[in-house]
Amino acid sequence: MTTWVRALCFDANDPELLARFWGGVLQLEVADDASGGKMLPAQDTETGFTLRFLPVPNEKWGPNQSHFDLTSATAEDQQATVDRALALGGKHIDVGQTPDEGHVVLADPEGNEFCVIEAGNNFLANTAAIGALSSDGTQAVGYFWSKALDWPLVWDQDEETAIQSPHGGSKISWGGPPVAEKLGRNRLHLELATDNVRAEADRLVTLGATVTGELADGVELTDPDGNEFRLVTAR
Repeated sequence: MTTWVRALCFDANDPELLARFWGGVLQLEVADDASGGKMLPAQDTETGFTLRFLPVPNEKWGPNQSHFDLTSATAEDQQATVDRALALGGKHIDVGQTPDEGHVVLADPEGNEFCVIEAGNNFLANTAAIGALSSDGTQAVGYFWSKALDWPLVWDQDEETAIQSPHGGSKISWGGPPVAEKLGRNRLHLELATDNVRAEADRLVTLGATVTGELADGVELTDPDGNEFRLVTAR
């Protein structure tokens, strides 16, 4: 059964603000979303994430479970990305990085953390503008998502894992232990699409997922680490 990543969703207090921020950083056009939020369509649907910004009332609980690692072709390109982000309302933040590290740690206007990675990073070579969705998570959850999406493992060492579409593009990675305590609903979550929601939900449950709720066009689940994701009917 075919299941694919339809979107990466941001829970947002101000979806338009966040969409315009990320549209400016990634140099993508903002579009309206059928849910009443905003979206940034992927430039390449096989290798990139469509981003959806969905309205929610609750504010950010604490550090996100996942964050973007943005790629850079040159040192000047890295600085240009940082400058765009700051001009659009981003800010520098301290997450314990040392002065000699080459990446720049920032947050968007609602505090969602992200990194602008220096040029020449081997792990992010031949990916996309969003080089990776870097996540706090166990080795088991990396194995789960590899089977769930049928994406091969491209890193599996010291309990750190990463997967990538067979077509290339953005990776999804998990840092292994220690895994931070989950404080509340994740601000970022994947939305998967499939032709048969019930059958696919059953398959995901056998892999270690848990169904937690019903949606108008599908179901909400959690992965083995308790991270929320959505499974909806393809359209």
